[in-house]
Amino acid sequence: MNLATTIKQLRLKAGLTQEGLAEKLGVSAQSVSKWENAVAMPDITLLPLLAEEFGVSIDDLFDLTVSQKLNRIDHRMDMEEELPHDVFVEYEEFLKTQLGVEEYKQRATSLLAHLYDHNMRAFAAKAARYAKESILMAPEVKDCQWILNMAAGHAVWDWNIGNHHDAVDFYKEVVASDKVEPRSPMPYYYLIDNLLADHRADEAERYLAVLTTLPAANPVLLEVYPAFIALSRYDVARADALIEEVATRHPEDANVLFEAAQYYVRKCEYDKAIRYYNLSYAHEKRHPRYCDAPMAISDIYAIMGDYAKAAEEYQRVIDNMRDEWHMDDEEVELKNALRRKAQLIEKANS
Repeated sequence: MNLATTIKQLRLKAGLTQEGLAEKLGVSAQSVSKWENAVAMPDITLLPLLAEEFGVSIDDLFDLTVSQKLNRIDHRMDMEEELPHDVFVEYEEFLKTQLGVEEYKQRATSLLAHLYDHNMRAFAAKAARYAKESILMAPEVKDCQWILNMAAGHAVWDWNIGNHHDAVDFYKEVVASDKVEPRSPMPYYYLIDNLLADHRADEAERYLAVLTTLPAANPVLLEVYPAFIALSRYDVARADALIEEVATRHPEDANVLFEAAQYYVRKCEYDKAIRYYNLSYAHEKRHPRYCDAPMAISDIYAIMGDYAKAAEEYQRVIDNMRDEWHMDDEEVELKNALRRKAQLIEKANS
């Protein structure tokens, strides 16, 4: 069904004449006639008014397929930092209607998670901003610190709050319930990562042994995990030897070099981390390249207090997004990158 037919059917369903609809929209009856006969299209600014008048969404006007609607939801979250409440509710209701449709169930479930996460991040950013303002005004008052910890992902001193046992238990359940052969290595990565975050090295080693038997396991992680396990045991000499041995054997493998950088940045050996991040970025054969390496280098310079270098490094992120990912300035990720660079320049000049 095209837009012309949709407008006519919705107008008749609403019990409106062409003149009646035209009056409500502030256009001529001839304009409505042209829309319904596919001679002309409504101005884009009239689409929200049409949708409101008929009690439908803009998507419904165009009679999009379910797949097209799912794509539209996905893309809009990429383009906007915060969805208007009515749009959020519309998307939420639509996605829930697809949970019972086998063909779309998995993607609708995933998009619901993304939708709630998108909304959560928008509100978390606001919570963090106001919490910071409150703390700056009264640093002696223990009031908003916990809100800031949760909203901005700050460290928590109490082990019982900051440990990852819930995540570990969840991914243990995932790997135990995965009966599809060949089994996916993906949940093992998250399981091992969370175990290492809590220095549960023995368990991490046991699950790594299982991971090595999976055909699709990432060979790079299989080689570097032993170094991270040794580090989690505080056996620094062995950990250093393991990571250097892997990096020496793969001097032009971007993924290995990136993981070596990840290793050294955890040890606060920033010069080595920067060197390996740069080598990783230089040897990356995949295009477009991910921005993780220059982002990490920028963060390192910011930690070291060199905000000018951090801003300069973030320009590499911006160039990557524009030149390789072909993002425009309206996309959320690029807007955030430009905002981050501006913040770094402001700190450098203060």
